[in-house]
Amino acid sequence: MRLWPRTLSLRLALLFALSSVALLGAVASYLYHSLEKEIRWRDDQALLGRLQHMQALLDDADSIETLRARPRLYQNMLGNRDSVLWIVDGQGQRLIEVNPAGLALPSLAPAAVPRLADAPANPSLRLTWLDVPRGGQTLRLIAGKRSDEREQMLAAYRMKVWMALSVAAVLAFVIGWLISQRSLRPVRALARQAAGIDVRSLHVRLDGFGQVAELQALSESLNQMLLRLEQGFMQLSRFSEDLAHEMRTPLSNLMGQTQQALDRERPAAEYQDLLVSNLEEYERLARMVDSMLLLARCEQPRSLLQRQSVDLHGLAEQLCDYFEGMAEDRDIQLLNHCHGQLIAEPALLRRALANLLANALRYAAPSSPVTLATHLVGSTLEISVHNLGEPIGAQHLPHLFERFYRCDPSRQQPDDTGGLGLAIVRSIMQAHGGQVRVASDAQGTVFTLVFALNG
Repeated sequence: MRLWPRTLSLRLALLFALSSVALLGAVASYLYHSLEKEIRWRDDQALLGRLQHMQALLDDADSIETLRARPRLYQNMLGNRDSVLWIVDGQGQRLIEVNPAGLALPSLAPAAVPRLADAPANPSLRLTWLDVPRGGQTLRLIAGKRSDEREQMLAAYRMKVWMALSVAAVLAFVIGWLISQRSLRPVRALARQAAGIDVRSLHVRLDGFGQVAELQALSESLNQMLLRLEQGFMQLSRFSEDLAHEMRTPLSNLMGQTQQALDRERPAAEYQDLLVSNLEEYERLARMVDSMLLLARCEQPRSLLQRQSVDLHGLAEQLCDYFEGMAEDRDIQLLNHCHGQLIAEPALLRRALANLLANALRYAAPSSPVTLATHLVGSTLEISVHNLGEPIGAQHLPHLFERFYRCDPSRQQPDDTGGLGLAIVRSIMQAHGGQVRVASDAQGTVFTLVFALNG
């Protein structure tokens, strides 16, 4: 069972009420203890005053018997049942006693100066006493007051304080709830706007919250998220269209050739040629599906990558051996200038470099070198693939890594990846937290993989 409410307005109201009660309780506690301390001090001063008054009466009277004969002098001074007065001689005889409550005479230590303390056997009785010499003997003057009346008054005050705190808590909760309801109106408006956005209205943006700094920051973050969703959705839509377009061509070829072959009886050699042609289209479709699966894998979180230390020189040497036949066909020399170690997933890194190397061999000028090299630049490691050939137009460079993009759609080769090769390279680099760059001019074309060494 959840004790804390799920509604934010109720949480704010409860927090407002609790903070108000805590603050008011601290103030009330301070005032209560101050009042209690003040009352105790005033009672002690009153007791000392009575003791001094009795001492003055003794000094003015001829004898103790004169005071005993005139009890009104000291009885009027007390005036209530909570006060007591004793005058005791050296033998413990009570010469004068005003004790309406019938309290026992306490046993007290000698006091040459007025002393204040609670009665030993009765903590509710506050006493002050003094030993004074009189007529060759020592008299003890004792004045006291019971604290019952004071405690009753303080108890009543405490009750009023608790009642005031209870009422304050209720009022603070109600006021806090009303304030939170009013203050959270922009939040509810933001929620209503956000709830109205669906797949058909990703272009809508949340606005009208500039007057509240927190909501402005939240709305800006949500707008950025909507922008990313819109871009991702548009990219997915374009990808679906491009995929359908790319797959329609081989499927149309397969269907057309098969329908043509079934129109009439044909020799076995023609059927064999048809199967060979169909196999090429199947292989193209298989490469396209494999590339799309690899793209989907690269879009997974980085934590799922199986990273390990990779020997870059050895990896580049393996790729050079693999593409050696393709390079010899065009009289191209493969140069391996890679060195060092890199923490990455070997299979994905090999695929990225293989795509770049295949692309370089495809468009390199005959009898020219293709160079793989590594460079340390600050806290990054760069792996470059350089080839000489016709420069890539500047208008194509920003789009090279888009899916299914081709500079010249008419130039398709049997081993073509369907326009996904460079898109796979970019996705692999994004999965590793790096980036890929391209530069092309009269000095050649160079693709560069940039890895953060501390990533």
